[in-house]
Amino acid sequence: MKGKITQTTSGERTKGKADFRRLRQMSDEDIDYSDIPKLDQSFWTAAKLIMPEPKDRVTIRRDHDVVEWLKKNGTGYQTRINAILRSYMNARSGASR
Repeated sequence: MKGKITQTTSGERTKGKADFRRLRQMSDEDIDYSDIPKLDQSFWTAAKLIMPEPKDRVTIRRDHDVVEWLKKNGTGYQTRINAILRSYMNARSGASR
């Protein structure tokens, strides 16, 4: 890992946000690929493109305190709502995805 950039020292960086300025300044040689396995031809022969199912747009009314609790962990609260509902659905139906 010698010479690799592995962490930021910028106090401006917010948790969960990419430091795009630092990333733009990196060269290909600065990127550490050691944790990414090499893919040989057998991977690409068996690979399948699976597109995600589209999401439905719905409007629901939720209690204010519930919404605030979901939002206090930052962006992605709607994704968390979906995960909570999916977990409940799977528990009730015995299925998982």
